[in-house]
Amino acid sequence: MLKPLADYVAVKVVEVEVKTASGIVLPDTAIKEKSVTGIVAAVGPGKVYDNGVRVPVDVKVGDQVYFAKFGGQEVTLDGEKFLLICERDIFAVVTKD
Repeated sequence: MLKPLADYVAVKVVEVEVKTASGIVLPDTAIKEKSVTGIVAAVGPGKVYDNGVRVPVDVKVGDQVYFAKFGGQEVTLDGEKFLLICERDIFAVVTKD
């Protein structure tokens, strides 16, 4: 399993599926936009500040999040692709309220 450090978050990116008006699904190579949404797969313990206080990460495993379009580092583990991003690059959590 992937275990991020500090305030990093591992996100399973939700692949963008784009359909034309006639219902044809376009392949990834035809899609120019990067996905900006994903499901949190793992979180680090939080950032430690200079005074020694650790501030926990605000997101939790299973949250659907929106993140910076060009942030993070792609990694592959056991055939699954993840994006390791810093918590500050996460803009919002989708809620069911």
